[in-house]
Amino acid sequence: MSGLRYVYAVCRPFGTPLPAQLTGVAGVPPKQLVHGELVAVVGQVPEEDFAEGPLRAHLEDLDWLGATARAHQNVIDALTVVTSPLPLRLATVFRDDSGVRSMLEEREETFLRTLDRLGGRVEWGVKVYSEPTEATEPAEASPKPASASGRTAGSGRDYLRQRRNQRRESEEKWERAEEFSRRLHESLSGYAEDTRIHAPQNSALSRAPGRNILNAAYLVPRTESEAFVELVDRTKDDAPGLRVELTGPWAAYSFSGEDT
Repeated sequence: MSGLRYVYAVCRPFGTPLPAQLTGVAGVPPKQLVHGELVAVVGQVPEEDFAEGPLRAHLEDLDWLGATARAHQNVIDALTVVTSPLPLRLATVFRDDSGVRSMLEEREETFLRTLDRLGGRVEWGVKVYSEPTEATEPAEASPKPASASGRTAGSGRDYLRQRRNQRRESEEKWERAEEFSRRLHESLSGYAEDTRIHAPQNSALSRAPGRNILNAAYLVPRTESEAFVELVDRTKDDAPGLRVELTGPWAAYSFSGEDT
């Protein structure tokens, strides 16, 4: 195999073949590089795109980056069907097979320990959003007869009372949403071996409607996944005005501890 080596993930050896039509980054099918008790899933990529200088430039190109990320994720998704991969960071590249083997040797103990923890498990993501409501100002108070001084004493009090009611209703809405999210998280955690609470998503960046209240990941045994999904489905309609989103099953990105 010529060219640079793009490494998607590290796994335990697995016997189930990946789909024959599967391609990865640069349109190249992934291969297994076996080294002792570990397997690196790798692909050949051209040096003119993935050497240090060109790669740094490409990472500033959002179209290129998006296409590469999708190809990378396609391979990870296929691996997740047949094993429990430890995904590596996007665009992890080595000069040749020898470089990949050296990486496996240097980090063998950490890789094996992490793979043992992730084996037979997948990651599920659950988000709770408060559905957007149309922001409206308090209705204008009905005109009242003016006093001798020209002032309508009731209109100002009515306006302030409406504002106080709106604030109170908004506070109660968030309290209900937070309580629902807390109870849901506690229930789902009963099926998970580990959990991660991520920072709420910024709606301007995610473009998801509503305000993100819960953004959590759950490390769930495959044997418990059906019950986990059923619990989410049963809960979706329990709180009017809230939206529950389930994603997965994914490779355990949130639990891999991988920075490389």
